[in-house]
Amino acid sequence: MRATAAVPAAILAALLALAPPGPGAAEDVYAGHGIAMHGTPKYGPDFTHFDYVDPNAPKGGSVRFAGTGSTFDSLNPFIIKGVAAPGVGLLFDTLMTSSRDEAFTEYGLVAERIEVPKDRSWVAFTLRPEARFHDGSPITVEDVIFSLDILKEKGAPFYRFYFQNVVKSEKIGARKVKFSFGAATNRELPLILGQFPILSKAYWSTREFDKTTLEPPLASGPYKVAAVDPGRSITYERVKDYWGEKLPVNAGDNNFDQIHYTMYRDQTVALEAFKAGDYDVRAENNSKLWATAYVGPPFRKGEIKTEEIRHELPTGMQGFVFNLRREVFKDPLVRQALSNAFDFEWSNKTLFYGQYTRTESYFSNSELASTGLPGPEELKILEPYRGRIPDEVFEKEYHPPSTDGTGNIRDNLRTAFRLLKKAGWIIRNKRLVNARNGKPMRFEVLLVSPAFERIVAPFARNLERLGVDVRYRTVDTAQYQNRLRDFDFDVVISTFGQSLSPGNEQRDYWGSEKADIPGSRNIIGIKDPVVDELIELIISAPDRKSLINRTRALDRVLLWGHYVIPQWHIRTHRLAWWDRFGRPAKTAKYGGGTEGWWIDPARNAALSGARAATVSE
Repeated sequence: MRATAAVPAAILAALLALAPPGPGAAEDVYAGHGIAMHGTPKYGPDFTHFDYVDPNAPKGGSVRFAGTGSTFDSLNPFIIKGVAAPGVGLLFDTLMTSSRDEAFTEYGLVAERIEVPKDRSWVAFTLRPEARFHDGSPITVEDVIFSLDILKEKGAPFYRFYFQNVVKSEKIGARKVKFSFGAATNRELPLILGQFPILSKAYWSTREFDKTTLEPPLASGPYKVAAVDPGRSITYERVKDYWGEKLPVNAGDNNFDQIHYTMYRDQTVALEAFKAGDYDVRAENNSKLWATAYVGPPFRKGEIKTEEIRHELPTGMQGFVFNLRREVFKDPLVRQALSNAFDFEWSNKTLFYGQYTRTESYFSNSELASTGLPGPEELKILEPYRGRIPDEVFEKEYHPPSTDGTGNIRDNLRTAFRLLKKAGWIIRNKRLVNARNGKPMRFEVLLVSPAFERIVAPFARNLERLGVDVRYRTVDTAQYQNRLRDFDFDVVISTFGQSLSPGNEQRDYWGSEKADIPGSRNIIGIKDPVVDELIELIISAPDRKSLINRTRALDRVLLWGHYVIPQWHIRTHRLAWWDRFGRPAKTAKYGGGTEGWWIDPARNAALSGARAATVSE
């Protein structure tokens, strides 16, 4: 199935030298149907489909999912306001689209051709003449330029930072648009420009783009909104005359006639609804439920299938995230000390059934993760910053505090006390207080899912043994998102997802410019010139080898900054589904596990018969 949100990736393949557009000295320009960030695309100009789909998959039927949040109030996913409906990304096409078996490669969708010079100082896209919005109007160069402008002006903050180096947008042909970049080297930018959603200028020119809306928007993708029950459910239907259905990038995909999402406020209720047959596919994120709850007649009879599907996606960093805007967390010694109170080994054994691996990198499960001590190439990058970054970056391999898993963490707490004392904190009347002003250490862990309460509770008990006054509180999705946008929290549990080709999004995660912009993904509040410079080195990396070394260098600096308490990751998708689907023979190694699924008529009929027999018993 198609991704539900536009995520920046890559573009270029058949490399054909041609004359430069416009006057001036000749420059090396390459053109093709797709582009890779580094190297060349896997699929040539005559490819017919991606390897991880079945191009002969039948169309038809419906699939039902559970919404991942408790509610939604908007069909505009591009702004900071509101909670977007699940699956709304299905509506919108982009200039290019990613393959899911390459690190960072894109192929033409709305654009049939891409051109870039060797230095990637600009990019030009030639639009397909057949590309259409759902009302039949053609997608034009004016729509493309309008889309970029409105996203930068009124979209979520990250759009401005993603595209801040685009200094000029111009129409250079009836179906050709060119984007020129500033002086800074940004090799990823041509690829990112292939990924923004194409919006109708005529449609949005008569509406307020920066307002939430439940009016189904005019779009151009494979699905459109069929029905909305605000905050409760949404149904999408496949566009019967979708202009891009026969493109190679869409072959074997978008197979369901309808896709339906029902919102569930409580995950326990959602799981029971799945087992009752109220929806069809469930991705399980709770280790306890995966180990204990997937039992009952439908499982014994084989009506529900379960599988752990291996993937090669970077798992990123999930952890307890400190808000550096809070005075109590400004000292890295304090952050390091508090990390000793989290007993992962006991939690993994007792709470998670041994299913998880401790995360030790912001780029875990990939070649981008730092390991051991810095090698020669990394040292060349890091040496200029000696004295401005922790000495441990050069001297120690990073590992978060560990235990023997018995629950006895006295040694860790002693280490924490030493670090806190060094940072100016003392015990007074059994409370940890600042030696300078006598203020107690007090903070709240803000949660959006009750499932995390059982994880935070033992962590909080260990913190209390240190004399810390810690609370944890679960709030609804809307309140949580609003507080996160406004940086109105002390500690949250959050995840920083990563791609196999990091670039401009790193500015949004860790860049100083983003630290004070509400809605940015720099929720930590990092303001470090060294981190800023390392981000720019990643963005300007000329080849894969330098990208890897520069990313590892950034990883080390972030890890030794103790900005989060690392938690855990898993290298499989835990999926459960009612046995009514056909699946491609090959799974996309960088996908979500359900790419290219379809309704299998025989399986669907057998399941329907079995369930009807059960009801009649």
